Amino acid sequence: MIAPESERKRGIPAPRPRDAATLIIYRPLKSSVEILMGLRHKSHKFLPDRYVFPGGGVERGDSRVRVASPVSERTQRLLMRKTKKARARGLVASAVRETFEETGLIVGGKDPDPAKSVPKKWSKFFQTGFAPNLKDLDYIARAVTPHWRPIRFNARFFMVNAEKLTGVLRGNGELLNLQYFNMEKALELELPLITKRVLELVALHAGNPAYHKVAELDQIVFFKHNGEYHDMIKE
Repeated sequence: MIAPESERKRGIPAPRPRDAATLIIYRPLKSSVEILMGLRHKSHKFLPDRYVFPGGGVERGDSRVRVASPVSERTQRLLMRKTKKARARGLVASAVRETFEETGLIVGGKDPDPAKSVPKKWSKFFQTGFAPNLKDLDYIARAVTPHWRPIRFNARFFMVNAEKLTGVLRGNGELLNLQYFNMEKALELELPLITKRVLELVALHAGNPAYHKVAELDQIVFFKHNGEYHDMIKE
């Protein structure tokens, strides 16, 4: 039996949410979509024994790492509604870096200056011969961990088609049983509540690639927890 998500002990102040980025990698099918997910190890303090998308916290070097392509105009514009330009760049880069660390998959392109040094956290990524390719990530959602949780993140959710990636799928041990699940199977997994809500949104986006570029050009979804479930608020 999976233990319930932990709650902050009474009397301890709520921690400030840490900026984080998640990358949803999808493979379109004729009538559905497959999503890459992995199981967090039971020893993890945050969401143990639950399936999640690759991702993690933003690191200092993420905002200044050199790139093969910049953040898309749309994604940058939407991110900058809630953060500064450098941080917006760091969030997208973080999604690329964390995905590489946890899955071995590369969202990359030609390194514009391979002779120059890179932030330490990025050294293994650049050893592949690639620099991060930021333009292919689409920003679709944001969620903040509720205040009653002991560990909190201000998470941004990005999407990318698997055909934009290179590399061999192999994790570093942080995510177990990494594989692509069809949407029906994914929703049957042991999931955090927010992941279930995001999957519903992913089905809409992946099923209609023009959705976020036309109907929702200037909005993403902010998932706000109301104590029971997440309300979907346009942001």
